[in-house]
Amino acid sequence: MTLKESFDLLSEMPQQVLGYFLIIPLTALLAWLIGRGEGHISPWKYLYAILVFLVAIPGIFSVTLNLYLFLFEKQSIMDANIYTQILPIASMIVTLMLIRQNVSFDRVPGFGKISGLITLIAIILGFMWIVDRTHIYVFSYMPFQQVLLIFAGLFLAARWSTKRLFSSPNRA
Repeated sequence: MTLKESFDLLSEMPQQVLGYFLIIPLTALLAWLIGRGEGHISPWKYLYAILVFLVAIPGIFSVTLNLYLFLFEKQSIMDANIYTQILPIASMIVTLMLIRQNVSFDRVPGFGKISGLITLIAIILGFMWIVDRTHIYVFSYMPFQQVLLIFAGLFLAARWSTKRLFSSPNRA
């Protein structure tokens, strides 16, 4: 099964996809209403962690897919699939906004891993876009392994600099 076939399959059952991406923000809303001001306490913060992972992983995948399709494949925005390209992002934004109303993301277990994943994907997409747009064609005797090492070094430098840029001043 290809990725396109799996997206076509998801598009054929919109009730399940819509239900999944509606129940998560509704659960976050219900948790916000019931546990207002208690989001940092143990049962609530773990519920929020589960909700973040349930909505952020498909949402991040959808953002990455959209960037790839629009930047590299030149897909028209009018051809975007609502169930696989728009709904996960909207559900992620609404859910994260509701969770943020009740608890700081620093107190949600595992949220640092999600933000690290977002940074990693952004850096890789940025490198891919730069390589694609510059149309640099190198005709040299440099072995391909050295080119990979250069890209790995650039990636590690970018990851280190973004980690330093976005880390709190208390962490040093």
